[in-house]
Amino acid sequence: MTLIAFLPGAGGKRGFWQPVAARLGLQDDARLFAWPGFGDEPPDASIQHLSGLAAYCIACLPEPAHLVAQSMGGVVALRIALSRPDLVRRLILCGTSGGIDMTPFDAEDWRETYVAEYLPSFEHAPTWFVDDRTDITGAIPSIVAPTLLLWGAEDRTSPPAVGEYLATLLPNSRFVTVPGATHAIATDQPDEVARHIESFLGLKVAI
Repeated sequence: MTLIAFLPGAGGKRGFWQPVAARLGLQDDARLFAWPGFGDEPPDASIQHLSGLAAYCIACLPEPAHLVAQSMGGVVALRIALSRPDLVRRLILCGTSGGIDMTPFDAEDWRETYVAEYLPSFEHAPTWFVDDRTDITGAIPSIVAPTLLLWGAEDRTSPPAVGEYLATLLPNSRFVTVPGATHAIATDQPDEVARHIESFLGLKVAI
């Protein structure tokens, strides 16, 4: 079975995707990433940009994998697909900016909350992420991996219109919304998210 790698958002915690992975019955075939310097993870001084997180993932992937990614993790996943397309079988992107300009989409600005609430809570929380303005819009259409864009219908941080736009950029993609889910789609609706992943990857859900 193809390895499935789960990439979290800016919370950086390995457990973000655990409810979904558990419902998929994944054990040795899953790799749940945590981000160095985010959450409770010790920092890595070499990582000062999203490209550094992409390089970190690439170094940790022993074989081609399906990438399941949320928010910031989605930008990392797209960077992996751009630099190492041979490592990416399929992409499942949830509530991500995708590395595009978010200005036209009336999204809630997460940065103020991140600075006020998240940075003081963790000793090593990175500050470079607050200033990051990654824009890979022009490169996205070159990604040919089959892609599921799975969005919370109530996501205000990355509204569904962002996913719809990404669907126009990614040549082999489809866009689906999950009713009742917010930006924290994996914890809001883990059963529904697991079913969509199961269908897209051809798995057997253990729920």
